[in-house]
Amino acid sequence: MRTIYIPENYSPKLDAYDTQRAIAYIKQTFQQEFSNALNLKRVSAPLFVTENSGLNDNLNGYERPVSFDIPAVGADAQVVHSLAKWKRLALKRYGFTIGNGLYTDMNAIRRDEELDNVHSIYVDQWDWEKIITRENRNLDYLKLIVQAIVRAICDTNDRLHVRFPQLTLSLSREVSFITTQELEDLYPDLTPSQRENAYVKEHPTACIMQIGGKLRSGKPHDGRAPDYDDWNLNCDIFFWDPALNRALEISSMGIRVDAEALDRQLRLAGCDDRRSLPFHQMLLNDQLPLTIGGGIGQSRLAMLLMGCAHIGEVQSSIWDNETISACEKAGIPLL
Repeated sequence: MRTIYIPENYSPKLDAYDTQRAIAYIKQTFQQEFSNALNLKRVSAPLFVTENSGLNDNLNGYERPVSFDIPAVGADAQVVHSLAKWKRLALKRYGFTIGNGLYTDMNAIRRDEELDNVHSIYVDQWDWEKIITRENRNLDYLKLIVQAIVRAICDTNDRLHVRFPQLTLSLSREVSFITTQELEDLYPDLTPSQRENAYVKEHPTACIMQIGGKLRSGKPHDGRAPDYDDWNLNCDIFFWDPALNRALEISSMGIRVDAEALDRQLRLAGCDDRRSLPFHQMLLNDQLPLTIGGGIGQSRLAMLLMGCAHIGEVQSSIWDNETISACEKAGIPLL
């Protein structure tokens, strides 16, 4: 059995029918709040990209994409891990202008994901990207966007309570910002995930910034691909999840690399071989717009707002037999 946490005396707050209604309401409401707040337009997006395009998200570099050949095209394709790179190219192709952006429903398969209460091999998120000016490439602008996203989540939660009074989660609108180095300095004897839990328990809405580069300890807080986020200008958004008694990451986002940041991070990550890929060539030659973007977990947001104990309560996926048995005994209904 994979790692799983069973809350004591857990009972779902909604029955099976209302669970489906609530999931739909959360997704519909948040999309409206979020897209209005950031001035985003919805677009269609691919489920797979060609292997040689360089458009797939390499995540931490060791995850294996689901690959298949397309005989009619004579090429190999990969199911996307995320649309981190595709979105930036789409903004250029679709003619978006500064201050405008896009969002899309992203569905992915991450075959090597470790399974637990909040991780599944099936990933569903709102992927979004927005064109910015060079003057916006700073932490102050990053914080403004984070606060807008948090407001959209809190507004969605407030509206959800009106529709489903059984749901009573309280979220803090006050965001506490901290860098990964400050976090390491604060909790030097803890692991990165333990630091997140300790900090978010004290600051129930938190934004942890500057992820990917090595800290003074010689280790990064967490892995981050070198070719989409600028490691000095990115972050993860967390909320304290009372059902699971832990910090729950809802969004990974950041200001994207420009040519200088890409050059530096490819070198630091030992990924110089990517320089010849079409997407990377466009970046290095300043042929793509400067952007900020990220992903917001749809299932994670739903399970947080609905007080669920397992992500399998709000999405259909595949689980090992021991997890299925443990959830059944604990009264956790997996879809």
